Amino acid sequence: MDMELKYRVSGRIARPVAEVFEAVVNPDSLSRYFTTGGAKGRMETGAVVQWSFHDFPGSFPVHVVEVIENERIVFDWDADEPDAPCKIRVTMRFEALEDGRTLVSISDEGWRQTPEGLRGSYDNCSGWMQMLCALKAWLEHGVNLREGMFK
Repeated sequence: MDMELKYRVSGRIARPVAEVFEAVVNPDSLSRYFTTGGAKGRMETGAVVQWSFHDFPGSFPVHVVEVIENERIVFDWDADEPDAPCKIRVTMRFEALEDGRTLVSISDEGWRQTPEGLRGSYDNCSGWMQMLCALKAWLEHGVNLREGMFK
């Protein structure tokens, strides 16, 4: 394998950028549509917050590298590769659009160029796209897409 494993997904949310951004950094909001096992700690530069998911056992530490309000969140977390752990860098960008919607883009990089790294990057790519869909459904319609989906 001779290519860098990274990707970017994006979606438009019909809400102002400040509302969309707050729904991600606020653990109470994030727990309502994404972190099915809950989130602990507000995402702020230098913080280590905890995310839990019903479909994966345990809690995941999220090391927040940078938060620029209503613009960007950058964090590191461990890849799901038990034999060769490495840090994955996630960057979330929030862009206010002229029509009042918000464009959210999520990129993910740092995967090892191995079959496990490729599999992990595919899993995370689909997970982040689902997160965007869940965010949209929650903010626009008050519907939790992940409730009951994995357990």
